[in-house]
Amino acid sequence: MTAPAHIPVLLNEAVVGLAVQPNGIYLDGTFGRGGHSSEVLAALGEAGRLFAIDQDLTAIDVAQQRFADEQRFAIAHSSFAELPALCERWGITGKVDGVLLDIGVSSPQLDDAERGFSFMNNGPLDMRMNQSAGMSAAEWVATADAEEMANVIYQYGEEKNSRRIARRIVERREERAITTTKQLADIVASASRARDRKKHPATRTFQAIRIHINKELEVLETALQASLDVLRPGGRLAVISFHSLEDRIVKNFMREQAQGKPNKANIAAPRGLPVQQEAQVPLRFKLIGKAMKPSEEELLRNPRSRSSVLRIAEKLA
Repeated sequence: MTAPAHIPVLLNEAVVGLAVQPNGIYLDGTFGRGGHSSEVLAALGEAGRLFAIDQDLTAIDVAQQRFADEQRFAIAHSSFAELPALCERWGITGKVDGVLLDIGVSSPQLDDAERGFSFMNNGPLDMRMNQSAGMSAAEWVATADAEEMANVIYQYGEEKNSRRIARRIVERREERAITTTKQLADIVASASRARDRKKHPATRTFQAIRIHINKELEVLETALQASLDVLRPGGRLAVISFHSLEDRIVKNFMREQAQGKPNKANIAAPRGLPVQQEAQVPLRFKLIGKAMKPSEEELLRNPRSRSSVLRIAEKLA
């Protein structure tokens, strides 16, 4: 079966931001369908190397077919949360010139009804990035209590009707098992009060459940922290995010590493003691430019890019 077409987001901006050197070592933490990887490889010389990671087995198959004869390329079936262990295995810890993370679900995953990411195409309620491991969305919806469900939908979906939606899901699952994306979307729609003509009422709930079962935000935080050890001095970290929760984590991490995070220990010193200057964490990054968003041309070509944001930082010595 031919893989669904995929248009890489902020492609030129990301590759330029990585400042690819011909003999450099680069790591694509989210291979997807290889759009960004292909551009990085095109900029590398014979001595350059590109390592890639993806937890989607379909992406691994695409990589092995597309770059079967590419000696400068290697890929691992894993989550980018395993960045430190993978880099140790590849012998590139502290030697990487650039790390690219393109966060979230890809267009082919959304378009494949069997993956269960989208309410637009009815399919099994799965949502796992790695279908060979972990709990599916259907299993979670069948077992989570109303309070846990409401908290997840509110925290990761920023959904104001989270408690009402959670109660409705629990009520309906007692009548019939919720196993398809259409079932869940219809239940959420029936519980939603406010309607946004531009957004399906199930959008936030689907996002929340997907983020939760894949532990996406925790994995992102782990990978960002790991980049500090993986990159060489002068190496760059480029991260593309697609919603405010992800972008907030990336922005705060980069700013803390570029500005130094205050040590709170000295803030509430007892009276009479000399006032000490707030301790600063050593600066590890410098910010490269401002956050970038898609051009008007890219938005016309690929409407799904509209919420994407690219941030770039460079590791200091």
